[in-house]
Amino acid sequence: MIAFAPLHPPVLRLSLLGEAFRRDPLFAGAAVILALAMVPTCLAWAIDPRLVGGVAVWSKPLKFEAALAVYLGTLAWFARWLPPGFAARRGYRVFTRVVVVAVALEMAWLVGAAAAGVPSHFNVATPAMAAIYSAMGVFAVLLTSAAAVQGVVILRARNAGGDPALRLAIGLGLVLTFALTLPVAGYLSGAAGHLVGVEAAGARRLALFGWAREGGDLRVAHFLATHAMHALPLAGWIAGRLLAPAPARAAILTAAAGYAALVGGTFLQALAGRPFLPWLG
Repeated sequence: MIAFAPLHPPVLRLSLLGEAFRRDPLFAGAAVILALAMVPTCLAWAIDPRLVGGVAVWSKPLKFEAALAVYLGTLAWFARWLPPGFAARRGYRVFTRVVVVAVALEMAWLVGAAAAGVPSHFNVATPAMAAIYSAMGVFAVLLTSAAAVQGVVILRARNAGGDPALRLAIGLGLVLTFALTLPVAGYLSGAAGHLVGVEAAGARRLALFGWAREGGDLRVAHFLATHAMHALPLAGWIAGRLLAPAPARAAILTAAAGYAALVGGTFLQALAGRPFLPWLG
């Protein structure tokens, strides 16, 4: 019998990264570049004391680098569930390149705005800024649509193999990410800011996430919406191991409906000026 040595964490991470590159080298490569870009952004944050709206000027580029790295890395990982040969189609290859360009333009604006010390969001002070903000909204919709495209294709590929419960959960999670993010982000982009019933300056915030604790914060619903692509597959993975196929499918559909209700509930809660889970501090 051949004994295999267990994978240590660094080896396991390299193995997972290599698998992501095998599944979708473009999205995986873009995710790695974004992750590496966090290093100089952290350095800029450390040496640049400026604030915009009461928040460190480099915090937003750093958050978006992390969020987009996770997003593209997840899409690369889920490419394994696409039908054989689909990722090689010319139309899909062109689409994914356009998505990566949209991500690059978004990050270029975020970094440029931070360097200039001006708000990157809700900045319509001049016609030029309003035009840039509108263009960034278009790019945001474009890059988010990659989740919808993957999700629809995965859901339609019923005979592509793999755990059917997990496949359903991955497809629904990707589609919900787009379907829930679009209205929440659309409303947010047209508002004067993400806070309701509280001023940004001096507002008490939840550690790590930065959500307002005295009033409503529309970013809660936005965060939950964008992470449907992670929450639903996790539920599907659990359901597929604990339940028979039919109950697992029912559980996943119920979880998807419940998650959509959660996003809608936190959105309405923020509009009413009430904080998310106020007992968290």
